[in-house]
Amino acid sequence: MAIQYRTAPQPEPLDPELRALLAEVETATIGHFETTGFITGGLRPVFPAHAVGRAITVAAPGRDGRVIYMAIDMLEPGDILVISRLDQDDIACVGGGVSAAAKARQAAAIIVDGPCTDPSEILANGLPVWCRGVSARTTSRHIQLGGEINHPIACGHAVVMAGDCVLADESGVYVARPDRMREMAIRAIARQKQSLATRAHLQAGRSIFDLDRETQS
Repeated sequence: MAIQYRTAPQPEPLDPELRALLAEVETATIGHFETTGFITGGLRPVFPAHAVGRAITVAAPGRDGRVIYMAIDMLEPGDILVISRLDQDDIACVGGGVSAAAKARQAAAIIVDGPCTDPSEILANGLPVWCRGVSARTTSRHIQLGGEINHPIACGHAVVMAGDCVLADESGVYVARPDRMREMAIRAIARQKQSLATRAHLQAGRSIFDLDRETQS
């Protein structure tokens, strides 16, 4: 029986204005007022970074590395490769080779709900990668089990659709449809501006509750 790889068409590109709007937005700010859409499960960046991009989704089973490189060949500048490890094992499907290939396609980042390998190479390549730890057990492009590209996936307890807008930084990863992300970005920017005033108040040694009373009066 032939190995099947299901690939859906490319999603619509992200609006450049939305990318610009998200340039200074922090995921933790969105976390003050939003509860869903966060990719959790212990994912951390290999090195501190801030990334915004269109989600290209991959469902990758077992040690099949072919589906990863198939997805990389579909990447367009500014895309973020979001990978679901279907088996939830300790096999790393992202390493020095994958990160170098994705960077050459001008990807913005890689998000994987499993471990990575070659962290030093990933750091040297400079492409931001969010993952769940490190593993020496890896995939191979010569092992073919099947997989899916640009179909809905579950990544770190969140549903991710191809074409979703992804915002990732040191605090976490947030995913939403572009129109929803725009709403969150506008609200987050307003809150961050307000937080600057609050931070100055606290740095002056004043109580946060004094600020609350001043606001209410």
